[in-house]
Amino acid sequence: MKFIIQRDLLLESLQHVMKAISPRVAVPILTGIKIEALPTGIKLTGSDSDISIESFIPKEEDGLVHVEAIETGSIVVQAKYFPEIIRKLPLKTVEISTDEQYQMTIVSGGSEFHLNGQDAMEYPQLPILHTDNSFEVKHDIFKEMIKQTVFAVSTVETRPILTGVNMKIDNGDMTFVATDSHRLASRSIKLDQDFVHIQFDNIVIPGKSLAELNKIIDDTDDTITISVADNQILFQTKNLYFLSRLLDGKYPETDRLIPAESKTSVKVKTKTLLQAIDRASLLAKENRNNVVKLETKENFLQISSNTPEVGQVTEEVVIETIDGESLKISFSAKYMIDALRIVEDEYVMVHFTGAMRPFVLYPENNHDILQLILPVRTY
Repeated sequence: MKFIIQRDLLLESLQHVMKAISPRVAVPILTGIKIEALPTGIKLTGSDSDISIESFIPKEEDGLVHVEAIETGSIVVQAKYFPEIIRKLPLKTVEISTDEQYQMTIVSGGSEFHLNGQDAMEYPQLPILHTDNSFEVKHDIFKEMIKQTVFAVSTVETRPILTGVNMKIDNGDMTFVATDSHRLASRSIKLDQDFVHIQFDNIVIPGKSLAELNKIIDDTDDTITISVADNQILFQTKNLYFLSRLLDGKYPETDRLIPAESKTSVKVKTKTLLQAIDRASLLAKENRNNVVKLETKENFLQISSNTPEVGQVTEEVVIETIDGESLKISFSAKYMIDALRIVEDEYVMVHFTGAMRPFVLYPENNHDILQLILPVRTY
């Protein structure tokens, strides 16, 4: 195997596949990166059995030559050393070659490295998903969906199913739901007419997989093709193949958690509310839950926090509109800040159904994004 490649492109692809490589794996060869030189370009693969990522660097693209002098072949090299070597090479191009003994030679300018590799035939084959249930989503909308839900997954393994995001597709509507049982985040979009026939109910994607995928979806990719088969999900763009296992088990029924009507509705500037809760939480850091209190007044919200050994803070936030009964409620400042951070509209609507009932918030002009937070009992 031999090829000459642009260093920056190789490094970018390496950073993608490294996201799937873990030092603790049952199959030792999976601690390495598989490199294949094909007539059309270079393919890199990383996997830890849960996530597998393939990144492809085409020989040429849009008239630009990325890889030259390709002699086909493959090898597995140690992920611990190879990316670091490439990162520190002196020139913009790198020449990589291998011999029959799986020795890799890396040459750039006056640098020459020899790295021991392994036979790529021993590397597990990635499954090829055969499915009629493929559909496409615009990359920017898909990245938004992840950002607006994945933060709410559970980080504790007591209920593994809650560490994932539930993907549902019904009548052309695709919904992501995440909850850690104290809060819930949901986002819906309309799929293209071509995919109205697709139905999914209990597809639970590990939150970790989606967070990693979100980091490597390229803005030059227009659409992402998503396929589901045999407890695995595949996300594909032009030069990326991202395979993740799905979580086993039944995702809890979340629709009934969302209150049908509200007793108090407030419209308020998103940024103003976010900053006020952020400041109020400064003194709430000491107590475990970071709890702040909210009280509705005639034309403002009073947000306060009191930690006896530290001090107290009171914030007044002017509201645009308020309907319904007056209310006092306590909740986790962190959950509220997380929820408000993903609202890009100027105004946010908050609907309360009583001091001890969950409340919901969503952007004023977009009911497809919904956040639900459970209050905290304070006596």
